Amino acid sequence: MALWDKLKDSASSMQTQLMAKKNDLKSGAFRDASMAMCALVAAADGSVDPAERQRVASLIATNDVLKNFPADDLQRRFNEYLDKLAADFAFGKVSVIQDIGKVKKKPVEARAVIQIGIVIGGADGDFDKTEQAIVREACYALDIAPTEFDL
Repeated sequence: MALWDKLKDSASSMQTQLMAKKNDLKSGAFRDASMAMCALVAAADGSVDPAERQRVASLIATNDVLKNFPADDLQRRFNEYLDKLAADFAFGKVSVIQDIGKVKKKPVEARAVIQIGIVIGGADGDFDKTEQAIVREACYALDIAPTEFDL
């Protein structure tokens, strides 16, 4: 199986797993951690490209699991996280990862945040090494073994 097909299957599988847990994913901490993860993946290379911002914002708006929350609220939070990362990536990353870490004590939410990162990272068909490294860092912040997600 080609890498592209494997990646698409993996992202699709993650989305299916997320949908199965949709009713358990309604907390404010999950909402914030998910938007932090989306911003982190979008800015994984240290910069925030306008096209990447728009692509991820569109994915957020159409993700069925995230429809538990008002779209405008998600968009605002996503933009706030991206702005932190754009202003000073290294400092912003520390803050954003701290917000992701707030779901550490809720294993279902913590794993769902990682899965959202993988879905967002793989949505363009290229879950590149930089994006994988960012999601791996989030795994450590959540006390999840990256190997659980083949990272």
